[in-house]
Parts: sequence; C-alpha cells; structure tokens
Amino acid sequence: MLKIMHIVGARPNFPKVAPIMAEMSKRPDLFDQVLVHTGQHYDYNMSQVFFEHLEMPAPDEYLNVGSASHAAQTAAIMVSFEPIVLKHRPDCVVVVGDVNSTVACALVCAKLGVRVAHVEAGLRSNDRTMPEEINRLLTDQISDLLFTPSKDGNENLIREGIDPAKIHFVGNVMIDTLIKLLPKALHRNKLRDFGLKPKEYILVTLHRPSNVDDPGVLRGILQAMAEISRDVPVIFPVHPRTRSRIHELNESIPNGTLQLVDPLGYLDFLALMNAAGLVLTDSGGIQEETTYLGVPCLTARPNTERPITVIEGTNRLVGSCCEELVEAMRKSFSRRDVLPRRPELWDGQAAARIAEVMLKM
Repeated sequence: MLKIMHIVGARPNFPKVAPIMAEMSKRPDLFDQVLVHTGQHYDYNMSQVFFEHLEMPAPDEYLNVGSASHAAQTAAIMVSFEPIVLKHRPDCVVVVGDVNSTVACALVCAKLGVRVAHVEAGLRSNDRTMPEEINRLLTDQISDLLFTPSKDGNENLIREGIDPAKIHFVGNVMIDTLIKLLPKALHRNKLRDFGLKPKEYILVTLHRPSNVDDPGVLRGILQAMAEISRDVPVIFPVHPRTRSRIHELNESIPNGTLQLVDPLGYLDFLALMNAAGLVLTDSGGIQEETTYLGVPCLTARPNTERPITVIEGTNRLVGSCCEELVEAMRKSFSRRDVLPRRPELWDGQAAARIAEVMLKM
C-alpha cells in the first residue's frame, strides 16, 4: 500500500486535490491518504466551505501558518511541515499548483528524501517577477513525478533538463472537479439572488499585487468597471486583500449595475462563471475553467503561464489601464462567435491517470 500525503493551503489548491483524493479513495487497499492543510490563506473554519462543496475529508493535520511575507510564510510552512512528514512518513507527497505551500513542502521532502509529485507541473509565464513563477521552477526541479495539464508543460520541462521519464501528461485535474460539480452548481439560485440574467453580465475577479497594490492601477480598473456597468451589469466578488486596497483608495463606488459582493464558495462562483457573458480576471485557474466552459475571458496581465487558454480557448490578455479595459470588455462582450476548442485530456479523467502512474512508482 502507498501512503500518500496531499497538501492544500490556498483556495486554488482545493479543486485540484479533491478529485485525486476521491479517485484514490476508490482503492483503499492500495492507497493510504493523509491530508495536510497549511493554513496559508485560510484557517480551517474559513475554508470549510471548500471542503464541503468539494466533498473533501477534514484535514488530518492543520499547520495554521497564516499570512506573511513570501519569505516568512515559506519558512513558517517548512518549519511546521517537517515534523508532520517525520510523524506520518509518507511514500510520496503530492503538491499542486504554484503557491508558497507547494514549494515549501516540496523543499522539506527533498531534504528528507521523500518523493514529491507535482500536479500542474511545467507551466511557465517566463516572468520571474511573479513569485508563482519562482515556485513553479523550483518545485519542478526537485520533484520526482511531474504531472502536466497540457503538452506545452512537457516541452518546458524537457527544455529545462528534466528527465523525460519523470514527466507524465495527464490533463487538467481541476477540470475533473468542474465536470463533476457543474450539475450541482446549475441548481443554485445565485443569478436570481443578484438579479442577473444568463449571458447578460460580466463577472470580475482580481487579486494579484500588480493589479490591486498600485493605487493608480486599481483606480483605473474600478473606473473601467464603473464605465462598462452603465451598459452591462458587472458583479465583482471581492477578495479580502483586494477589498482592503479598495478601502485605502477612499473613493466611493458609483451607483448602478456594478455590484461588489463578498467572496463566493466554489459552487456559487461556478454557477456565475458558467452563465456569464464575459469574465475579467487575473487568476490562472479561471482562465482554464472559462476555456472549458466556452465563456469569453479577459486576463488583466501581460502574460500567462497557461498559453493553451489563448491558443485553443476563450482567453485573451489585456492591459490594466481604464481605456484598454473598457474597449476590450465591450468588444469581447458583444462577440457571440467564439468557438473554442477544449484542450486535449481536459476530460474529467486526469485524477484517474495520476493514480495509475503513482501505482507504478
């Protein structure tokens, strides 16, 4: 039997870990699983809704590291995680994505000689000013198994000197969760709650420092949303960090069809995203989800580590200045002829492929 330890810590991790745990739980004679929640972004009470919506078990270990600078948070995770590894002695630790918990736990395992599997390996923005890019690069270099969501990930890893025998193209595990839970999401009443009609509104998410920490950039984005909301309803579930930055601007949000609402659980957000006429975001995962759903997406970033969402999907990159955003939103929202292609192996079976590879370790 393989003892597998899974790591979660930030919101993007949950829908990636959930299908892998569910798949392995079908084979209790082959997999013994342990779930560790680092508490990087959320304490367990705040993140409990993710566990409930995604049908995940409660974590076996909770580290409660909390927010801090990148260096302090990464160090805190490493210090807290090492005794957990020594206590459970897993055969392999599964890390997902590119958050600080990912690289911190991978580094601990590398030092202790414990095998690491990186899910969502090989993604590259080629922008080392992004902390996530550093996390991706380092994690991939020290991982023993690298599971890629798209073939460009394989190409990136081979170019960086990774042994091809370690690399496995399995598809996008987050799409497994979307496919499984979309029927549940469609039964929720969020559109009615917010007074929205299908395909007649814009959904917005923003959290990256480049967009929310610079007052001038954030002010321009808010002005763009206020401008477009004169013609199209805009709903903006506001990340706590983004909300604090908006408060610091000390500017009133114009009345109209721009709604700033509290963050939503996975199912409610999925329902809004599926029915949106357009999504404006700076999130990596949402680029992928909108591609699968066929919903037009604008990513307010100069680059993306998920180029397949632009090449094959509905995603387009756009600048953060007010005028450019307004023009891009109007153009994208008015288009109804987007015919995206779902990328290869984004079929709801990525977790099953991961489990099969791990059984052959």
